[in-house]
Amino acid sequence: MVGSDGDGDGGGGEAHAPAAPAHHHRRPPRPRGGSGAIVEGFAAALRRRIRSGAAAAARASFGGDSGDEAASGEPSSSSSSSPSRRRGGDSNGAEASSAAGGGGGRGCGGDFSAFTFRAAAPVHRKAKESPLSSDAIFKQSHAGLFNLCIVVLVAVNSRLIIENLMKYGLLIRAGFWFNDKSLRDWPLLILSLPAFPLGAFAVEKLAFNNVITDAVATCLHIFLSTTEIVYPVLVILKCDSAVLSGFLLIFIACIVWLKLVSFAHTNHDIRQLTMGGKKVDNELSTVDMDNLQPPTLGNLIYFMMAPTLCYQPSYPRTSCVRKGWLIRQIILYLIFTGLQGFIIEQYINPIVVNSQHPLKGGLLNAVETVLKLSLPNVYLWLCMFYAFFHLWLSILAEILRFGDREFYKDWWNAKTIDEEVAVLISFLVSAVLHEICVAVPCRILKFWAFLGIMLQIPLIVLTAYLKSKFRDTMVGNMIFWFFFCIYGQPMCLLLYYHDVMNRIEKAR
Repeated sequence: MVGSDGDGDGGGGEAHAPAAPAHHHRRPPRPRGGSGAIVEGFAAALRRRIRSGAAAAARASFGGDSGDEAASGEPSSSSSSSPSRRRGGDSNGAEASSAAGGGGGRGCGGDFSAFTFRAAAPVHRKAKESPLSSDAIFKQSHAGLFNLCIVVLVAVNSRLIIENLMKYGLLIRAGFWFNDKSLRDWPLLILSLPAFPLGAFAVEKLAFNNVITDAVATCLHIFLSTTEIVYPVLVILKCDSAVLSGFLLIFIACIVWLKLVSFAHTNHDIRQLTMGGKKVDNELSTVDMDNLQPPTLGNLIYFMMAPTLCYQPSYPRTSCVRKGWLIRQIILYLIFTGLQGFIIEQYINPIVVNSQHPLKGGLLNAVETVLKLSLPNVYLWLCMFYAFFHLWLSILAEILRFGDREFYKDWWNAKTIDEEVAVLISFLVSAVLHEICVAVPCRILKFWAFLGIMLQIPLIVLTAYLKSKFRDTMVGNMIFWFFFCIYGQPMCLLLYYHDVMNRIEKAR
């Protein structure tokens, strides 16, 4: 009997050879230990892996690389086994795997998943670009290369930090930031600047009540906005403020001026829509109707404190103030503000003090100084952008529950003029305000900041030409970063420093 033979083989442990099985479809029992069990277990695991989803993924990859639609599409009949085959156990699975391997070698229509794991399987199936070529570099994942760049950047800058500390020590001077004369202009300006928004609010109230005409209201707004920007200039020059103190005050004055312009422009348009019977292009929504209201004192105060330069009677608001998130943002803001001061004192100031005037010294000396100054200048501007445009504006938005926090977009909302004219006007206004913010605290008028902004217009034209010629934006982006980080900002910094030093020497 077959059963008795099997029992005798498995349990008797005798040395004689086992009897031949009566039915060849039955396998001998598996050994319970030793190397045979390990080999059999490995074979069973391999068979399960071939029948698993890994084989399906390999078949899809094979079909995608070779262009075989049948391979990359639905599985073949041999891979999608019937219920009876699934009930066949490991024996039927082994026979199917053997058939698939043999069929693949003979070119039969069986499952070729085993063929994809063999040495005879072709690796190069279609033409492909190099991962670092210009056509494929942005389609690849370069996480390892990015990590390498970070490690090299940390190592190089750590060496520069240690070298700077060994050469100069710790350089922190309070007189560069504030002095005793700065205490006179801050109360004078901070307490008097709110008078101009209140004056603009009074003008709008008179205009909405038809006490004054639109022409008179426009003239009064022009007078208030002009006085608002001239008055801080006179106060800073009279009080002889420190450079940083004067810059912060004139920067706040420029922000208030931009807010006043938007406040007057938006309310003038609201009066035309609501009181003049002017038609609109499309039907107004509920949100648009809420923003066609006369100004209130609460709306004005919220607008003057909100992180935006575009006035509207109502803004999207968040539901609550996240206190934990707000504390983290404040801590980060303090850290990055201190980091900016450290970079200025420890790196930028020694390089600038030991330099020569870039327009009066040798060419190689000027190039060497500009390149040496470019690295800390880039770090300074990155920290400044992150600290102000992200952290500080996010702190204000969170405290005021201001909802729209895309702080990096255009600050104008007028669409009634041509794009070329809008670009020219925006760059002109930006250039004038940049020159005021630098020239007034430094007490010189050299137009370096004005030229630095206006010269970006021909760069825009050049970038557009190169983009159309080479059909790539990389060239224009590289030109921008070169002039902004390596040439523009360090050169302006050197020019203004030496001009200020010359002014001080002449005054003495």
